[in-house]
Amino acid sequence: MSHKTLLRTGPLLQGGAGPYGPPGRPGPDGLALPPGFFGRVVARSGQKVAGLTWHAAPDGGACFPDGAGWIYVSNSELPLLGGASALRFRPDGSIADAYRILSGTDLNCAGGATPWHSWLSCELGHRGRVFECDPYGARAARPRLAMGRFRHEAAACDPERGVVYLTEDEPDGCFYRFRPGDWGDLTEGTLEVLCGSGEWRQVPSPAALLTPTRYQVEAARHFDGGDGCHYAGGVCYFTTKGGTTLWAYDAQASSLDRLCSGVRAVTAAPSGDLYVSRETTEIHVIAPDREVTPFLRLAGHDGAELTGLAFSPDGARLYFSARRGRTDGCTFEVTGPFRP
Repeated sequence: MSHKTLLRTGPLLQGGAGPYGPPGRPGPDGLALPPGFFGRVVARSGQKVAGLTWHAAPDGGACFPDGAGWIYVSNSELPLLGGASALRFRPDGSIADAYRILSGTDLNCAGGATPWHSWLSCELGHRGRVFECDPYGARAARPRLAMGRFRHEAAACDPERGVVYLTEDEPDGCFYRFRPGDWGDLTEGTLEVLCGSGEWRQVPSPAALLTPTRYQVEAARHFDGGDGCHYAGGVCYFTTKGGTTLWAYDAQASSLDRLCSGVRAVTAAPSGDLYVSRETTEIHVIAPDREVTPFLRLAGHDGAELTGLAFSPDGARLYFSARRGRTDGCTFEVTGPFRP
């Protein structure tokens, strides 16, 4: 999926109705959407979908092309039993299959899709790993240990520079990038950390037992709880739990801007619009002109966190999950006249 370039400087502007108009009244599943948009629940934690019991604590997600159809994958942030599952959709939007693509891992929180159509599932636990998974279910998942052993949260691929950005969920976590020796093969490479000066420095020992990666480079810049991460149009957007801040790292200029607060997860549409989940059960649109407006509201899910935002390959459907704690979770699909 290609993305238009978003504006990278200047303040965000709180707008009015936005590109689609304000959300209307909530439907049976609690979704309040703009006119012309429709929503449905495609999976519920603990219930069967296409023969698979959908996992609890759904978190990070992404979509992949599958012939004329597509696949949505979703992580499970459960201790020891986390992993990830996939939903395969037919061209008409009906669900053809559901299956596991990763099992027996710990606290799989967020992650990221690669340009070569694999899913990077990130473990949040102590000395967590990044697993490269096959969304199509044909190949076994493999740990990519050169990407470091720490509390991994999310990953975002930058094909222009041939690197993968990584966030770390620690109160003094860092923002990393992994530079593979061969783009498309994450088996070996160099892990680097962003420093206060704006430069990147190599982490000497990404899998060290005694000295955590975030303390190996003295000049490293620290962030309060790295969270979601998404690359689009030359910018890596990531969030931090401290202050629920949305950041924008301009990869070309090597500059970092604080965009706004109150954001937990982020993705981008082909239009160049950013879609962000707020601390409330709402998803907002940040347009290329930097206007911020509400897109949807989820009623009846008080206290839920909205996770796993991802667009289908054609940009016509938005997926996300609403989760509360370790057991409850619903995965939604929204369709409508998204602008190209």
